[in-house]
Amino acid sequence: MNQGKVEIYDLMACNVYMDFEDTGLPKEQHKFLIAFHPSGGAPVHELIESITARGPNGYLVEVANQPYTISNLNGHIYDRTTNSHWYMINLLTGFMEPGEYIIEVKCKDGATKTISRIQDNAPSERLMSAYLPIRDRLKASYTPGNGEKLPAEASLQNVEIRCESFKELSGVDAYYVFRICEARNSKEFDPQNLYWWDNIFLQRFADPDAGKNRNKLTIQAELKADTSFTYFTELTDGNSMGGTNICIFQPYQTFHT
Repeated sequence: MNQGKVEIYDLMACNVYMDFEDTGLPKEQHKFLIAFHPSGGAPVHELIESITARGPNGYLVEVANQPYTISNLNGHIYDRTTNSHWYMINLLTGFMEPGEYIIEVKCKDGATKTISRIQDNAPSERLMSAYLPIRDRLKASYTPGNGEKLPAEASLQNVEIRCESFKELSGVDAYYVFRICEARNSKEFDPQNLYWWDNIFLQRFADPDAGKNRNKLTIQAELKADTSFTYFTELTDGNSMGGTNICIFQPYQTFHT
């Protein structure tokens, strides 16, 4: 195998409101997600020595070179749909201070790659103010979800997920990112083994409004019969990684085929 080349695709450095239930973790967090191009050779994590995040007032965080899990919240994730890796770290220390955040990637061949973005907390505050009053109504509106079972005669192709419109309920625009796993509950949700996900960050090149103000989504993968599925929908203020200031992770939903 060729050694491959490390090239950064984009950076998401933003606030996170982790509205997952029964985690014991604070809801106000922030994260870094560094997306890489396919290396053309060895997996990116074999080519990287270290990844460091720097920010205002001496902010310094190291991103681990290990597989990301819902337990360690720090490491790399393989995206089969693009044959590439993301590195992600969730920090439990609250929302970010506004300002510039820089990622420095040191490669094993001696090269250094950098990328940066400016965090603006105004869009974050606007989306949070709109979300919290309607949070419970949104959670209850997801279907199939809330533990329901699909009818025996239901098709398992092109299954639609529906919810109430965030825009109509709040008057605020939001973008939706959807991820689903074969899992009986949130504890079994494996970010390394997604059944399907809706990559609005690539779709936006063909459709600038990809993911915007949706109240339904069609799962583009046939579901298995007699299986439990768990998913969540992420609300963001943008559909580009570098243009996102906040991600709101709505509660997990589970349904059964």
